[in-house]
Amino acid sequence: MIYVFSFYGFLSLVTFCFYGVDKSAAKRGKQRVPESTLHLLSLFGGWLGAMLGQKVFRHKTKKRRFLVVFWLTFLINISVTGYGLYYFSLS
Repeated sequence: MIYVFSFYGFLSLVTFCFYGVDKSAAKRGKQRVPESTLHLLSLFGGWLGAMLGQKVFRHKTKKRRFLVVFWLTFLINISVTGYGLYYFSLS
């Protein structure tokens, strides 16, 4: 189980950094991080870093479509992880 939490922590840190890089690029008019990349990072476990990145950098907080997809990735991730932890705790 420690591996699961370590993975989530690492991917959250990576995702948080991607949000910071994207916000910086947006301010300077440089090439942005694709939204699909941000969503994939969230889906695969970086949702906590995404949440923190949205709050800390005030980034991607008003785009309704982006937020809907983000919350879907969050729900899918939590559901799959919860099921996995429950299933393996029974074994």
